Amino acid sequence: MKITFDRLLDQRIILSQPKTGYRAGSDSILLAAALPARKGQTVLDAGAGVGAVALCLAKRVTGVQVYGLEIQIELSQLATENATTNDLADRVHILCGDIQQPPKEISHDVFDHTACNPPFYSAGRASVSPDPSKAIAHSEGDTPLSQWLTFCLRRTRPGGTVTMIHRADRLDEILTEWKDGAGDITIVPLWSKPSQPARRVIVQAKVGSNGPIVLHPGIRLHDDDGSDTDEAQAILRGGAALDLTT
Repeated sequence: MKITFDRLLDQRIILSQPKTGYRAGSDSILLAAALPARKGQTVLDAGAGVGAVALCLAKRVTGVQVYGLEIQIELSQLATENATTNDLADRVHILCGDIQQPPKEISHDVFDHTACNPPFYSAGRASVSPDPSKAIAHSEGDTPLSQWLTFCLRRTRPGGTVTMIHRADRLDEILTEWKDGAGDITIVPLWSKPSQPARRVIVQAKVGSNGPIVLHPGIRLHDDDGSDTDEAQAILRGGAALDLTT
């Protein structure tokens, strides 16, 4: 496996990841920025990949403990190495395992917050990549979206939050799955450009709540000329938190 050495958050995080296949980028940074974790709290990142979400969160929030669960052993090993490289191994803990059968280290645990960036496509709805790692990251396979959502709810303590990034055209599935287990749901559209519809959304829910759904104004990532907006730069390069209360 060929590896590249990339940098996130304006060079503050060094990220080793496969040259081909799924590669972490802006989605991971945005998801980490949306997590409302505080010092002393615990976070589970379901589907951690090479650890980008966990590392970005740990870099922003001092004292938070992040546990990453990743099914692909090669990626989980890279994530562990990335935590060490970035001097975050004491707060970023990577486990190899499946959400359907979590490893014993977390099999009975609940967390203050849970994050996930699950595969975007349901089985049979998109062409499967010839790259096995990318295929697992992009297509649900034997683990449908409903199981990701249920897993995250069950792994989060009452009053905690579940935060995910996904395709906007699957928002109805997310809301349906969470209607009986969570509330105070905030939907954050991610606008690529002013003239284009939002194709991705960040969705955050409070476990055990029955509060209303709130549609956030969203974030415009690029100007018409393709350059990053100031708001996007503050998050993607500056490491700022994404304020979901706006």
